[in-house]
Amino acid sequence: MSHGHSHGGGGCRCAAEREEPPEQRGLAYGLYLRIDLERLQCLNESREGSGRGVFKPWEERTDRSKFVESDADEELLFNIPFTGNVKLKGIIIMGEDDDSHPSEMRLYKNIPQMSFDDTEREPDQTFSLNRDITGELEYATKISRFSNVYHLSIHISKNFGADTTKIFYIGLRGEWTELRRHEVTICNYEASANPADHRVHQEPGLWNRLTTGSGAGAKGQPL
Repeated sequence: MSHGHSHGGGGCRCAAEREEPPEQRGLAYGLYLRIDLERLQCLNESREGSGRGVFKPWEERTDRSKFVESDADEELLFNIPFTGNVKLKGIIIMGEDDDSHPSEMRLYKNIPQMSFDDTEREPDQTFSLNRDITGELEYATKISRFSNVYHLSIHISKNFGADTTKIFYIGLRGEWTELRRHEVTICNYEASANPADHRVHQEPGLWNRLTTGSGAGAKGQPL
C-alpha cells in the first residue's frame, strides 16, 4: 500500500503493524462513542447533518449509504466535541477511489465553534493523505500534542482535484477519560496491548499507520 509524506520533508515512516481480528480493530476505533453528536458540526456539508454519519463503528465503515460531501468547494471542517478528555493516537480517513478523496488533513485541538477563518492559524498537525477505500490506513498523531483534547477540529483542506470532497468514514483511536468527583475512569480504545510498537517491514494484509509533520495555510469563509 502506498505511503504518505510529511510537509516538513522528513519523509514517511511505517509503524509496527499488528494483524488482529476484526472485533479488536473495531474496539480500537471506539472513540466515536465518546463524541457529543448533538453538538458535532460539519461546515460546508452539502446535506445537513450528513457529517455526523461518518463517525460510525469500524465494522460499518464500508456502508456507503452514509457519507458526507462538500458543497461550495472541496473543503470540509468538522468540529468534534467529546464527552470527556481524549488522548488521540490515530485517525483513519476513508473516501472514494477518485479525485474526490481528501488529500490533506489539518488537525486543531480545543477550539470550539471553529470557522474557516480560524483555519488560517497554524494547525497542531497536518497530514498528506493517500487514497484509502478500505478504511485500514491510519495516520498516527503526535500524542504529546493531543494528550488532553476535549474538542477536535478536522479541516479537510484539499482533495485530489475534484470540485467536491467525499468521505465515508472517519475513525478515531485513543483513550477517553471521564473526570468524576471521587475517581477517574479511563477507557483505552486500543487494539490488543502492545507496549513496543516496534517497526517492521510492511507485509500484505497488515494495517498501515503513517506519521507526518505539521504545517499551515488554508483559505475559507465562515458559513
